[in-house]
Amino acid sequence: MLEEYKTIYEGGQGEIVEKKSRFLAEVRLVKSEEEALKFIEEKKKQYWDATHNCYAYVIGERKELMRCSDDGEPQGTAGKPMLDVLLGEDLYNTAVVVTRYFGGTLLGTGGLVRAYSKAVQEGIKESRVITKYHGILTEIGIDYTGVGKLQYLFAKNQIPIIDSQYAEDVKMQILIPAKEEGMIKKAVTEATNARATVTDIKELYFAVSDGEYLLFED
Repeated sequence: MLEEYKTIYEGGQGEIVEKKSRFLAEVRLVKSEEEALKFIEEKKKQYWDATHNCYAYVIGERKELMRCSDDGEPQGTAGKPMLDVLLGEDLYNTAVVVTRYFGGTLLGTGGLVRAYSKAVQEGIKESRVITKYHGILTEIGIDYTGVGKLQYLFAKNQIPIIDSQYAEDVKMQILIPAKEEGMIKKAVTEATNARATVTDIKELYFAVSDGEYLLFED
């Protein structure tokens, strides 16, 4: 698993106009090439009357799958610049389609590169981009005398308490970034004189968006 990576949480649409040509960009999260191709086909059907529907996508933990298309624009003026924006933003599992309606004026090679790049940037700007972190959902069991110390410890280290259950003892589910696992678990043991039980529930990815913790299986 990657320790962290940037991706799309909610796709967005952006639009620019260059010399009366309209460039409509739509960005979407895709987890497989099949999803990417389905998205591209969907946009081609939606904008069947457009001059061009160019695309680019990046998929995989190592970005092992990268594809792009100029869809009839001069070679290297659309798909590659679009892909370069995705790579420059360091986005994973992301596809973008830019639809062009020709406005009657040729933009030239440089103009096309700038227009398609700018359209993708606008699409990303209108999307909700998150950074996913590799984490471990962990259950901590402790008697009531140790609760305050643990709450202080977690707040100090910005470790979120996802859930708390109060019965004979207290059980807290916390989210530990994988790279801090050893340090946090050691601190729990020290703060409670080894009275706390520590049980890993599962590995996952998490992100923070608008102050909210989002949990993901992948």
